[in-house]
Amino acid sequence: MSVTVEKKEHNMAVLTVTASAQELTQALNDAWKKDRKRINIPGFRRGKAPRKMIEQMYGKGVFFEDAANLVLQRTYDKAVEESGETVVSRPKIDITQIEEGKPFIYTAEVALKPAVTLGQYKGVEVAKTEISVSDEEIQKELDKERERNARMVDVDDRPVQKDDHIKLDFDGSIDGVPFDGGKAENYELVVGSGSFIPGFEDQIVGKNIGEKFDVNVTFPEDYQAENLKGKAAVFKCKVNSIQVKELPALDDDFAQDVSEFDTLEEYKKDVAQKIRERKENEAKAKKQNEALAEAVNNAEMDIPEAMVEEQATRMLDEFSQRIGQQGLSIDQYMQFTGMDRKKMMDQMKPEALKRIQNSLVLEAVQKAEKIECSDERFDEEIDKLAKAYNMEKDKLTSLMGEESVKTMKDEIATQMAAEFIADNAVEVEKPAEEEKKDIPQEQPADV
Repeated sequence: MSVTVEKKEHNMAVLTVTASAQELTQALNDAWKKDRKRINIPGFRRGKAPRKMIEQMYGKGVFFEDAANLVLQRTYDKAVEESGETVVSRPKIDITQIEEGKPFIYTAEVALKPAVTLGQYKGVEVAKTEISVSDEEIQKELDKERERNARMVDVDDRPVQKDDHIKLDFDGSIDGVPFDGGKAENYELVVGSGSFIPGFEDQIVGKNIGEKFDVNVTFPEDYQAENLKGKAAVFKCKVNSIQVKELPALDDDFAQDVSEFDTLEEYKKDVAQKIRERKENEAKAKKQNEALAEAVNNAEMDIPEAMVEEQATRMLDEFSQRIGQQGLSIDQYMQFTGMDRKKMMDQMKPEALKRIQNSLVLEAVQKAEKIECSDERFDEEIDKLAKAYNMEKDKLTSLMGEESVKTMKDEIATQMAAEFIADNAVEVEKPAEEEKKDIPQEQPADV
């Protein structure tokens, strides 16, 4: 096998691969052995007809397609390795010669990993972030905890009020005719939540348990059900129960119930500290992302479109897997959202490009600064993983193969490069508009 490389503009290249005639002959024989069982030749038992007999009946090229695929499978990866190039896209294959007794020749159009010319990455300017914790923020966290520890209390001595939790029977009709989805019993509703169409919940306020009443509403013109759009409807209703959410008092007893502290004051101090730590982590991530974005803006690289396509495809596949874990297929998602694969890919391409640029710049900085993952740093990350998965450190490392360890060390070194850029950045006061510019909030994906 031989390979030649013809480089094109924008880091594209064409690999011309020549496989030997013997490799094609072997692939044709393998294709015949695989396909002969599904070919029926009169006078022969299924799967026993000679190859030449099949070719005479169906044509000389009957096995060419499968044979070509076999040769491609057996030679492409070796051809890329032999070329010495770093290929970052799926190949566009074009077979230029396939004839038994002659070499098998094909071309593969591919994207090559772009070279990066770093600009300024040390001393880039980032927005300064002031960290403070207000009394309002502390109270908001305390209120959230009170909500989580609230209890529901039955109410039977007054009519329905806004924010009540009720159970409701309703039976809807249009011009006296019931419609699908218009009837329910003991439907749980928070009055004023906006769960029902406008005007419905307002008419429940003031009604008593057991009281029967009509609710008159008109479905919105943009309602999802075509047969109900703009239609006036009457719902016969009855409130079966009323409950209110009772929040615990904000006192020492509450602090003891929800935390390890004896007093509310101690608990408040801990809440404030946790808010500060969260803000410090957010500020650190913001600084890192902003510094990296500046380093990317200062660098030069020519990203081939095929590389962006490959990254966007990978992102779409990852998205499909995530929603699949939630019980929704990508086809169902596209049907619900009115999207198609092309639209989704187009939406993902800007982020795909950003991830590629981030990754290439971080790799270049890593090489320029000779950044490597030390054993100490690796152990720190393993400790974090072991705690996260509630595993012993030794057991976790024993489950990791050599390749997994290498991959993890590479990822840590990439993160260290991002930290290096941020640590060397200069914090300055920036106008609000600049601080709001679009900065990627997640670490760049590998390419």
